[in-house]
Amino acid sequence: MEKINTEKTEWDFSPLGKEGGFGEKRIHWKKATDNFAEKWKNREDYLEIPEKMKEALEDYEKWMKDYGAHHDEFMFYWLKTQQNQNDPELKAKFLKIEEFSQKIENEMSFFELRISKIPASRQEIFLGSKIMEKYRHFLKRLFENARHVLSESEEKIMNLKSTPSYSMWVNMTESFLAKEEMEVVDEPDLKTRKKTFSDLFGMINRQKKEVRDSAAKALNEILAKYADIAESEINAVLLDKKINDELRGFSEPEESRLIADDISAEIVDALTKAITENFGISRRFYGLKSKLLGLKKLKYHERNVPYDSAEKEYNYKDSINLVNKVFSKLDPKFSEILKKFSENGQIDVFPRKGKSGGAFCVYMLKKNPSYVMLNHTGKLKDVMTIAHELGHAINNEFVKDNQDAIYFGTPTSTAEVASTFMEDFVLEELIKNSDDELKLAIMMEKLNDDVSTIIRQISCYAFEKELHAEFRKNGYLSKEEIGKIFQKHMKNYMGDFVEQSEGSENWWVYWSHIRRFFYVYSYASGLIISKALQKKVRENPEYIEKVKKFMSQGLSKSPKDIFMEIGIDITKKEFWSGGIKEVGALLDKTEKLAKKLGKI
Repeated sequence: MEKINTEKTEWDFSPLGKEGGFGEKRIHWKKATDNFAEKWKNREDYLEIPEKMKEALEDYEKWMKDYGAHHDEFMFYWLKTQQNQNDPELKAKFLKIEEFSQKIENEMSFFELRISKIPASRQEIFLGSKIMEKYRHFLKRLFENARHVLSESEEKIMNLKSTPSYSMWVNMTESFLAKEEMEVVDEPDLKTRKKTFSDLFGMINRQKKEVRDSAAKALNEILAKYADIAESEINAVLLDKKINDELRGFSEPEESRLIADDISAEIVDALTKAITENFGISRRFYGLKSKLLGLKKLKYHERNVPYDSAEKEYNYKDSINLVNKVFSKLDPKFSEILKKFSENGQIDVFPRKGKSGGAFCVYMLKKNPSYVMLNHTGKLKDVMTIAHELGHAINNEFVKDNQDAIYFGTPTSTAEVASTFMEDFVLEELIKNSDDELKLAIMMEKLNDDVSTIIRQISCYAFEKELHAEFRKNGYLSKEEIGKIFQKHMKNYMGDFVEQSEGSENWWVYWSHIRRFFYVYSYASGLIISKALQKKVRENPEYIEKVKKFMSQGLSKSPKDIFMEIGIDITKKEFWSGGIKEVGALLDKTEKLAKKLGKI
């Protein structure tokens, strides 16, 4: 099998453009937008005649493909700010292009708004027309969301205020944290070294207690330092959300998210109920981990410490080639996409000062490349992160190859399916060639990921719901009140074997998920759905073609319909319960192996 070329470890921006070279592109962007508005803004015929609607939607789709609201320059500077969150010049440039992008959005907003307001009596004409078949789902979603859409002038105001009333608040907290560095005990000699905020999160999972405790102490100091600021920030964005929901007529804080995700509240309620009823699995898991690590209880920051006495290192080159081996076995196209991303400079690999923490895969326009961010430090978890983020990348590429711009994207409700699907097969490969000791460590890591992805995220979803409910009841929440709500929900799924240690009441300060509002359920739904797909592929390798079919659908159908077509019914609570019970079954096997090895 051909090895992956890993020479490029930072993003190549050349497909987007270069610094100072966006003037002409911006002119074309504005001109294309003006041309569309000039052609359609003062017409009514496309709101009445299916043939004219088809023509208008074809023009709109072409604009979305070539320009969109987030053109090359927008993506260029957004990515640059993720590489260096502390550069004020980059922030200023991105803010300027963000303002320009909002004006573009406002100029185009009339189109979807006017379609959504087509009277119900006439909607059936469009939905029933054969020539509108391609655009039927797009129209259906606009019509269903119409009751939450404001007037054109009001929508423009909502768009323009989003940056100062939301984005700048969230970016402020994230940028303050990214600037922080602390002196902490470091390996291999246990001498103190200066580490970034992002580095510290990797260090709290180290085997050496002195190292992880030193990193946790530093993290607690940083989070306590910014807790007052984060209190003001989170209250500001909670108030902005409340105002937006009231203006749009949403009855529940999570309603706007579920509508945007094209998923029903009943499905998410069935998911959350099934997981909550199985919190005993996570509590048992933490009990097992504490015994394996020789601790009476885990401190809050120790919940992700791996059981791995060898603390094996996985360098980037070996890691990505291992992932590629698994991808090749599943389908040659998966390997081809991974190779392209690595060789074309679409992956930014290593951590550095100012760089955004964590990992992500991002896409904007269909014509532009997707980009993956990693912060590879050589741990087992980093191998899984490569598989996870490249799973997103593969999903994006399949949508790009099979859908036009109007359906390019993935709903949040299914965005984590492909990523966790790939991740689990990589972990399976690691287990296959391991002795019992290493197998136990890998199985524990897999359980840790499952608990974090499914159970922890549903606990976070419950935390978010209570956070918004308490804010709307009281009008303002102190950092202490937020901390109590946070710890309540963390303890609920962790149980008695994890301390809600001093300082952990502030760990909501950095948690970006709760600023993005209610999307965390999708981690749980994605992994459980992917487990169902994995099972079918193991039983019949040819089922991978149906997995590829799912990954090709984009926004063209609802998640319920997409999965129903390939034999999966996500409307049933029993489906979700079956998925979480698989985690329980793995926990049973892991406990038996630990007993066999005399570890417990």
